[in-house]
Amino acid sequence: MRNTLFAAALAALLPGAALAMEGPAATYAEHCAACHGGDRLGAIGPALLPDNLGRLKPAEAQKVIAEGRAATQMPAFAGTLTEAQIKDLAGYVLKAPQVDPKWEAVDIAASHVVHKTRAELPAKPVFDADPLNLFTVVEAGDHHVTILDGDRFEPLARFPSRFALHGGVKYSPDGRFAYFASRDGWIAVYDLYSLQTVAEVRAGINTRNIAVSGDGRFVAVGNTLPRTLVLLDARDLSLIKVMPVAAADGRTSRVSAVYTAPMRNSFVVALKDIPEIWEIATNDDAPPVYTGLVHSYEKGQEEGVPAQKGLFALRRTELAEPLDDFFFNPDYSGVIGAARDGASGQVVNLDARRKEASLDLPGMPHLGSGISWMRDGRRVMATQHLKGSTISVIDMGDWKTVKRIDSLGPGFFLRSHENVRTAWADAMLGPKKDTMAILDKDTLEIVRTITPEPGKTAAHVEFTRDGRFALVSVWEQDGALVIYDARTFAEVKRLPMKKPVGKYNVFNKITLSEGTSH
Repeated sequence: MRNTLFAAALAALLPGAALAMEGPAATYAEHCAACHGGDRLGAIGPALLPDNLGRLKPAEAQKVIAEGRAATQMPAFAGTLTEAQIKDLAGYVLKAPQVDPKWEAVDIAASHVVHKTRAELPAKPVFDADPLNLFTVVEAGDHHVTILDGDRFEPLARFPSRFALHGGVKYSPDGRFAYFASRDGWIAVYDLYSLQTVAEVRAGINTRNIAVSGDGRFVAVGNTLPRTLVLLDARDLSLIKVMPVAAADGRTSRVSAVYTAPMRNSFVVALKDIPEIWEIATNDDAPPVYTGLVHSYEKGQEEGVPAQKGLFALRRTELAEPLDDFFFNPDYSGVIGAARDGASGQVVNLDARRKEASLDLPGMPHLGSGISWMRDGRRVMATQHLKGSTISVIDMGDWKTVKRIDSLGPGFFLRSHENVRTAWADAMLGPKKDTMAILDKDTLEIVRTITPEPGKTAAHVEFTRDGRFALVSVWEQDGALVIYDARTFAEVKRLPMKKPVGKYNVFNKITLSEGTSH
């Protein structure tokens, strides 16, 4: 088994080991391995691999190495390394290793830490706020999480998180526990009643996202490195199963995202590199799953191939091309996915396991942040586009485009609530990034714009449990949460925060509100 901490300590204590290397590898071993691991998989600092560093450009990497990173333990090396060494070191960490690093079941199990057992947790909340009207706010600016009272708009707790935490927190079905995932594969479960971390585990090297099963028993972790889907016990994050992600012919794939389908007792998995959708059963008595034309139900066989059944049975839906960024119909029988061409989408029926319709969606739709509502007796969905200034509204009955709304610019998030007749759209990817458009869900017209702070990015709206207030992020290092009255659009309160990239209301998430992502 790999022992990253030992390797890091060895590199730090034995600088002679670095002398046997040359160039940036030697620089890394001498100055970086103690915090980031001799294998670049991370230790007390984050992993330094291309997938983990996201869209960090060489010039940006050089600046971080030279100047350090605020609000972290990352020091500045401008006084220690030459400009040439810094440039070479940035290139080194942005280049993939010759051999893909491994993170196997034994590594996952070794990383597992239980801070509190369920028996040690209180029966009731330690505060008097409504536990279902809490917000979990991920502050990426200094790697912290704030638990916010959604009635008084006052923080109940603030605690440090792992590096590069995903903004999309997940909750247990009863809303008591929050689950977090970092880009480096660290998963944590946090008790919202006692305001403390319960357990942590590292389930991968680079993780896309997580999902919690509809019955609250399991956490699924979708990884891009290694190419696995990891299943954990939701109570303490202990390892249950590692599933290699591969097609029948052996081709492997990164996980694009994993979702829970509560009505179907399953996880649904989007894959980046093979044209399949996976559905994994989360109930013990799941019926047999057959992979083709079934000739004998009685024997549970399909031309000699045993059927999968029961817990974690895998059901594959084969596609003509990979689909990304899923949105679901209300009963989760239909998946709406974005095609690779960035100008279309498909509707896939998970029961029939085939394509049901095509969607004309020019401008790279961001379906994962789509919303739906009832309009004139029919359910429609709407999505932002990452390119162009458009919001598309689609009839979910016949899958025809109802309208393309000219918006303020390319945006990422679209949010609403059952109790309001407006939807709020950011334009964070364009020149009007500081302004949000407010859309009337009946007329499909933009009726208002708001600018929380001129010149600063406004993004990601989330509503309170009752829909009375909308919380908008000023998505900057010295940012804020700005609370608006959802009907009058008047500012109610402003809370300074460090780049609040995501915030999710407990009630809206666990009740699968049509106005937020799931």
